[in-house]
Amino acid sequence: MIHSAFPRASIAVLSLALAACATQSPPPKPAAVVAAPDLAATPAAAPAAPAQVLLPKVPQPPERPVAPPAVTDPAIPREQRIAAFVDYTATTYGVEPQRIRDTLAQAEYKQSIIDAITRPAEAVKPWRDYRTIFLTPARIDGGRAFYADNREALDRVSAQTGVPAEYIVAIIGVETSYGRNTGSYRVLDALYTLAFDHPKRAPFFAGELAQLFALTAQEPQLDLPALKGSYAGAMGMGQFMPSSYRLWAKDGDRDGRRDLLTHKPDVFASIANYFVVHGWQADGPVVARAQFDAQQAEFVPENLEPAHPLTTLAARGYRPMAGEPTPRDTASEGATVVNLDGAAGREHWLGYRNYYVITRYNRSPMYALAVHQLAQEIRAGAQP
Repeated sequence: MIHSAFPRASIAVLSLALAACATQSPPPKPAAVVAAPDLAATPAAAPAAPAQVLLPKVPQPPERPVAPPAVTDPAIPREQRIAAFVDYTATTYGVEPQRIRDTLAQAEYKQSIIDAITRPAEAVKPWRDYRTIFLTPARIDGGRAFYADNREALDRVSAQTGVPAEYIVAIIGVETSYGRNTGSYRVLDALYTLAFDHPKRAPFFAGELAQLFALTAQEPQLDLPALKGSYAGAMGMGQFMPSSYRLWAKDGDRDGRRDLLTHKPDVFASIANYFVVHGWQADGPVVARAQFDAQQAEFVPENLEPAHPLTTLAARGYRPMAGEPTPRDTASEGATVVNLDGAAGREHWLGYRNYYVITRYNRSPMYALAVHQLAQEIRAGAQP
């Protein structure tokens, strides 16, 4: 799921797919360093940085498999890589090799897909602009209407999983405007293009193309060549990538199939299950607006793991504002820090475990905050 698993291709920060599941784990970043004060300008000794005590990581499912170098190494001739892909998919997922060849013969390279996924970084928006894309009256009103129209099914899934209904609705709202824009690219073309003509992420996308063959073998109601989705290959109202579809989709009404394209019981159950398997904590907080001591340097964690004890963050100058939520067990549950440029100036947020879970759907910290704020607006307008 990448954005807008995928909102629109015009937003680079959502660019991998409009889908929650399109993002691949980014390579580890070097530890963030907080700049030391200018000692020449400040004669007094700078206070020592708080000790780096980290809490355990939120348990996650195994990383989805990627295709081997024989399929993805750009130094290997293209036709040879495609032949290796057929062997890899047939061996790994038990798909008949001739079926793979016949389907790939229908695939088309699309330059527009390469253009979309390599959009320049200048298109990334600051939070003050990003937020206005999703927190509009139309999207808020649309979410409230969608919840009202589907409340019985949504509340049932919420009761079963502990994932609040408004977050399920907000994901659908951010990803596809409540199902109105699920993508116009053939999924086959998207994954074929990115698997064989986008070397930077070929292992991920070739792995997803293989998963697509496995998925349509499991779900025969899906017509592989006809499937439409985002430019990164994400599908349906919730923009699931093929691997996420295979691994975490649910048959919400037990009719014997998992249809995430238009079948709402399956869509609702699958989004909730995605949150659950990535560590959602029922009744847990998501984020808190933080008061920041401007005399201190901003803290930039190396990742979004909620691994920092609140006492450590307080020593760095970050405390939840009055009235903002905190974890039930502040000794064992921590947060991450998100610093953003808002409409009224710098904003500081503490992201808890459930915030981290939303970022597993799309790795952008702004995406997760937009989902949270849209969910709160939807809940605020829900009829009792």
